[in-house]
Amino acid sequence: MANAEIGVIGGSGFYSFLDDVTEIQVDTPYGSPSDSLFLGDIGGRRVAFLPRHGRGHHLPPHRINYRANLWALRSVGVRQVLGPCAVGGLRPEHGPGTLLVPDQLVDRTKSRPGTYFDGLPLPDGSVPNVVHVSLADPYCPSGRSAALKAARGREWEPVDGGTLVVIEGPRFSTRAESLWHQAQGWSVVGMTGHPEAALARELELCYTSLALVTDLDAGAESGEGVSHEEVLRVFAANVDRMRGVLFDAVSALPTTGERDCLCVNALGGLNPGFDLP
Repeated sequence: MANAEIGVIGGSGFYSFLDDVTEIQVDTPYGSPSDSLFLGDIGGRRVAFLPRHGRGHHLPPHRINYRANLWALRSVGVRQVLGPCAVGGLRPEHGPGTLLVPDQLVDRTKSRPGTYFDGLPLPDGSVPNVVHVSLADPYCPSGRSAALKAARGREWEPVDGGTLVVIEGPRFSTRAESLWHQAQGWSVVGMTGHPEAALARELELCYTSLALVTDLDAGAESGEGVSHEEVLRVFAANVDRMRGVLFDAVSALPTTGERDCLCVNALGGLNPGFDLP
């Protein structure tokens, strides 16, 4: 099996900017990931790219096999994951083009398998134990520092911290829902940040979200509300900047052996009931 140390789960086009990419398919006990893994080098670091929605963007947020995606990345050696995503701003100051590196997460999804510890037997007959993993601080502090440093180095001043609320999708929020999210003090709203962060923690992976604001959510503006076309337009206008930040963040991450964050021993020595990949 080919090896990588850093994973990027994001837009389908990021890997196309690399030379000499190796495409591999990975099977997992949880089914197939969203697509093949695309392995390449950035600044001497081996990186595995995974298109979250598939290379043809055919998977809606609630149908993504998040468990298979994280498992596949770990199985090729990945221990740190960057998860860029498009979000809506819940505050007027977080307008289109804002880059926010969240430090908190609120889950409002409904139907997604959100844990590896569901008590159901795996294909090899092993059964997960009951394990409760802390998610008080859902994002890796080292990864956040690397992302913030990378953005500032590209003269794209990021918002340091904030809460990402994750909704089920694929529809956008009603105006009432958006106003409620605002009233809670949350910063941005997206559809893919959960259960990625939680699953990464269960696999003792470092996970960092980089949230690109593509629109003001329905409650943060007075127009007709966000459209899919608007999201795609703003994302396309910022994809080069985001790619540069991601590449610099990869270089700034600690090596696998130097990780000393809370993510490394998230299981606290507990036996998960199955072999980690």
